[in-house]
Amino acid sequence: MQVDVLLGLQWGDEGKGKIVDVLCPQYDLIARFQGGPNAGHTLEFDNKKFVLNTIPSGIFNKTTLNLIGNGVVIDPIILKRELDNLKAAGFDPIGEGKLVLARKAHLILPTHQLLDAASESKMGASKIGSTLKGIGPTYMDKTGRNGLRVGDTTLADFKERYEKLKAKHLEILSHYGEIPDFSEREEAFLAAIDFIKTIPHVDSEHLVNQYLREGKKVLAEGAQGTLLDIDFGSYPYVTSSNTTTAGACTGLGVAPNKIGRVIGIFKAYCTRVGGGPFPTELDNEVGEKLRQLGHEFGATTGRARRTGWIDIPALKYAIMLNGVTELVMMKADVLDSFEKIYACTHYKYNGEVIDYMPYDINAIKPEPIYEEIEGWNQDLTGIRSKEEIPAALANYIAYLEKALEVPIKYLSVGPDRTQTIVLK
Repeated sequence: MQVDVLLGLQWGDEGKGKIVDVLCPQYDLIARFQGGPNAGHTLEFDNKKFVLNTIPSGIFNKTTLNLIGNGVVIDPIILKRELDNLKAAGFDPIGEGKLVLARKAHLILPTHQLLDAASESKMGASKIGSTLKGIGPTYMDKTGRNGLRVGDTTLADFKERYEKLKAKHLEILSHYGEIPDFSEREEAFLAAIDFIKTIPHVDSEHLVNQYLREGKKVLAEGAQGTLLDIDFGSYPYVTSSNTTTAGACTGLGVAPNKIGRVIGIFKAYCTRVGGGPFPTELDNEVGEKLRQLGHEFGATTGRARRTGWIDIPALKYAIMLNGVTELVMMKADVLDSFEKIYACTHYKYNGEVIDYMPYDINAIKPEPIYEEIEGWNQDLTGIRSKEEIPAALANYIAYLEKALEVPIKYLSVGPDRTQTIVLK
């Protein structure tokens, strides 16, 4: 067996959680492979809405095991709160034996969040747009070989290791000015450490490969989006991890030749949160209309998302990087009331017409070249089969498939899991 990968092809917020929830009955294991509690994977079913920050989106399926992999950074406080909220809603992943943690996953400390806030504040107008969850500083400690991991919580000297890393952080923070009081959060952190000891810890690389040897099906769930990848995104306005298919290999301990289907998710338009380039951004009444109709406000932060038309050069780039084998188009229903929609096919850049994302996209803003496309101008939210798809939407799907050279297999026409249509 091979590991299938599901990930975002834009700047995050594509709707990955919903599609994992839809697909998870086909899988034995759902595994988050990177990122941290900056994810806001939203799932809706049975007139209920859940937002998952750290927990994999297969948690509501009764037969699926969920793994938080070694590439993820975990805030014990947020993880405990997520699980407490699920239990209050009638779901008990720990009691049902449906959640395991990778021993090699790194922990977010309260002082990581202080470092995040201090760094972002110092950058002023050129700030990255961090969610201030402490994720970047945690990955810095990981690569700097100073970090604390889930498996360390069971060691006799864990408290000493924690105090040593905290002291290092406080020394750095002293150069930024007065250090805020974090005693209350530290107390909650240490209580949450005791809590996560009750969740089974596993060597995720062995678990995943054992599942494959036994012929079981595994789906790797990505967070954020390809254009936020630390290596290939619009650096420095990126996240701190590898959001691409390659990140699934290092984030779970899977060999490259064990990757199977790569399911790429994109919106029928584009959004972005925080700073950084956005060639097709609509900073006008059309952009505001997209924002309101699409409820484009962060599930984790509540921040308003920037909005714009679909960007084909950016999508082709993401497809190439990930080896995407099939596509999922989300939020087609948001475009229901547009008589005309637009797709960016090329950029004008330094006097040339190009069809790729340039290296210095931050310094020289490329001008999008658009093609006008007929809108369907009708409500999609009630359709449940491909036979009901209006001709104009079918033409838009065919247009994108030709441009992207990858089939669109699923179409989402609303937030509920039932509002998902299989096209292929």
